[in-house]
Amino acid sequence: MKLSVIIVNYNVQYFLEQALLSVRKAAAMQKVEIFVVDNNSVDESVQMLREKFQEVHLIANKHNAGFSKANNQAMRLARGEYVLLQNPDTVVEEDTFEKCLAFMDVHPEAGGLGVKMIDGSGKFLPESKRGFPSPFVAFCKTFGLSRLFPQSRIFNRYHLGYLDKDATNEVEVLAGAFLLLRRKVLDEIGLLDEAFFMYGEDIDLSYRIIQAGYKNYYFSDTTIIHYKGESTKKGSLNYVRVFYNAMIIFAKKHFKGQRAKWFILMLQAAIYLRAFITLLGSVFRKAYLPVLDAVLIFVGLVFLKDFWATNYYNNPNYFQSTFFYFNVPLYIALWVGAVFFSGGYDEPFNIRRLSRGLLFGTLLLAAVYGFLPLHLRPSRALILLGSIWAIMATIALRTLVHFLKFGNFNVGKDRPKNLVIVGSNEESVRVQNLLHQVPIQKNFIGTVAPSKTEDSKTYLSSISQLDEVVHIYKIDEIIFCSHDVSSQDIMRWMTLLGPEKEYKIVPEESLSIIGSSSKNSGGELYTIDIQFNIAMPMARRNKRVLDLSLAIGFLATFPIIFLFVKRKAPFLKNIFAVFFGKKTWVGFEPLNGQAANLPVLREGILSPLDALQLKQVNEPTAQRLNFLYAKDYGMMKDLEIIWKGFRELGKGG
Repeated sequence: MKLSVIIVNYNVQYFLEQALLSVRKAAAMQKVEIFVVDNNSVDESVQMLREKFQEVHLIANKHNAGFSKANNQAMRLARGEYVLLQNPDTVVEEDTFEKCLAFMDVHPEAGGLGVKMIDGSGKFLPESKRGFPSPFVAFCKTFGLSRLFPQSRIFNRYHLGYLDKDATNEVEVLAGAFLLLRRKVLDEIGLLDEAFFMYGEDIDLSYRIIQAGYKNYYFSDTTIIHYKGESTKKGSLNYVRVFYNAMIIFAKKHFKGQRAKWFILMLQAAIYLRAFITLLGSVFRKAYLPVLDAVLIFVGLVFLKDFWATNYYNNPNYFQSTFFYFNVPLYIALWVGAVFFSGGYDEPFNIRRLSRGLLFGTLLLAAVYGFLPLHLRPSRALILLGSIWAIMATIALRTLVHFLKFGNFNVGKDRPKNLVIVGSNEESVRVQNLLHQVPIQKNFIGTVAPSKTEDSKTYLSSISQLDEVVHIYKIDEIIFCSHDVSSQDIMRWMTLLGPEKEYKIVPEESLSIIGSSSKNSGGELYTIDIQFNIAMPMARRNKRVLDLSLAIGFLATFPIIFLFVKRKAPFLKNIFAVFFGKKTWVGFEPLNGQAANLPVLREGILSPLDALQLKQVNEPTAQRLNFLYAKDYGMMKDLEIIWKGFRELGKGG
């Protein structure tokens, strides 16, 4: 056996399918065995593998064993002269294996090999070639010197920025997304260190390869797509913690004495620094628009107060000081809060949600106004004028932000992207049918033939003129049919056309269309899967608000409300469980301990079954009820279930 390919999968079914299809093509002329180790995915990855890739050796773990341990499980069974560790969110070219194995065969000193990687927008990924994270190298990366001096031999040794990305070179560290290893070397130095759950294991293995007297190479003659962000989310505090803790494990293992001490201290400082920066960035991204809205509304209210007092009451000092420290904060809180709960900050350029939130906030403010004491009711005119100002000012703000971000004033006008499909007419029709089944607005321009053609009625052009088609028709997005277009051609065109365009790939016989516009974001996926309302941020937030409101309401009406519930003590316990976020008033009906293939919810006290006031149904019926609840979720559905199952709110307490 020449090559053993090992892929560790965790909940990335559609990306795994595409990766395996590319591996299947690349393995056509080689003696290759393929292992997939699934770390207890819940997205039907295992079922897909058994149905579509029967040649794959599947290891289905019953828990998430981590990256190192899962790879080792397969490596112990692998029989290949070479072992390839490959990520599930990658696509290899048809001749990638052939070229890599040929290079390794003529370079017996090579212990490991990595390749040129591009992201889903065609941009080169600098982690394709890396240096060891010595204390100084890690310092330069942590504090941004490597980014300030990207081609410096001194300051950017982490990504070896001084090495030509289009030339094969000896390097120190290989990327775990595509790590080709000589089996003889693995037998000598050992497998992956299972102390690394995720991250750092590739650095450790690369280091041990060199310590054993072998070399690692960055091989530029073949390219792979690495979507990134799929198996892990890199913009999170958890990523910062796990990544730098992996570096600490590496330092403790390989560095000794004072060197290790200072390195570990620096890494620990880096954890807090990067965590602070990550947290600050997250807060800013979420809070900057509500804060700017609040400032604009405040400025408007101050102006309107002075204007109305002078021109209507003929007294500039008509309004009392309570207007500033009570009324203005109240008005701002209700308007901004209403926008928040209407989803106006989830989709910041959605004018409909913004206006809906402000109008609802105005109605709520009008209702609250009537309950205030007379000295806190300055003027209803200020509420009306303030609402008009709030709508105008916040729309103007979004228009400005939209212009600064996208260079146009089309805020609220989501122009459908101009789209071309590159593939045969048969595949193009199939892709169009897929697009029609998902809620995606696209302006389909036409089909580009995968080879030379003179059929101008069916095709816009041949693929050789794709750049002209993109220019003439102002194409925003290109979908490649992998059945008709080679991975090599797809990657070549992605690189030529540049990252300004969006690229998707539809695997043959697949119901998914896959792509990504950034190395830092999770891949984008069009599938005909059902969209669950319960998974939407606004629905999640409103559900939590409803849970809290009811919990507080039940406590406030104690003990009267307890007269209507069967189990008193468990009900009280459930109130506090919901209040502290351990349970929700309405969840899924348990199915063997979990609601399979549905968005994750907290444990529910009631379920859709309680609305029917049935004690028990068979599992298929319960599963269908859960499915419909998740798909069509709304706050009124929860209220209906709670109303009908009120006496059972003490269940499970």
